[in-house]
Amino acid sequence: MTRSGFYSGSFDPVSYGHLDVIERSARLLGRLVVGVGVHHGKTPLFSWQERVEMLEAETRVIAARDSTQIEVVTFDGLSVDAARIHGATVLVRGLRDATDFDYEMQMAGTNATLAPDVETIFFAAAPQHRHIASKFIRQIAAMGGDIDQFVPPLAAKRLRAKLAGSIS
Repeated sequence: MTRSGFYSGSFDPVSYGHLDVIERSARLLGRLVVGVGVHHGKTPLFSWQERVEMLEAETRVIAARDSTQIEVVTFDGLSVDAARIHGATVLVRGLRDATDFDYEMQMAGTNATLAPDVETIFFAAAPQHRHIASKFIRQIAAMGGDIDQFVPPLAAKRLRAKLAGSIS
């Protein structure tokens, strides 16, 4: 029986840190649904369609290489509800530092109360990705800095184009 997980985030833009968690969790679980959050109170730099497109391009490579099943979807409610809708019994979360840990432990406890049948697992960020945060990537790109070490080529190209006022 293949265990299914749900990994949610804004992915604005997708980073190597996100892809590391996606790859490791998909290999462990066999099936992973990546949920792109579409929250009406937030204004991401990339539209949900652009974020899905970038994630699909990157996860296609991971799925083929590792013989895993990865699906990218959008959701606008609670992650735990989206997990259930997509048949996942595991919520996947990445941890960069103690601040993430404290927040994620509270969220895991809340989700366990809401959905006792959905378990939360944590992946510690790989050392080379521990410092990566999408908001810093956007700031570095906006100031003309080199983002190639933080995001895959497609995301870097799209981010530069978006900040220059055009998308290609």
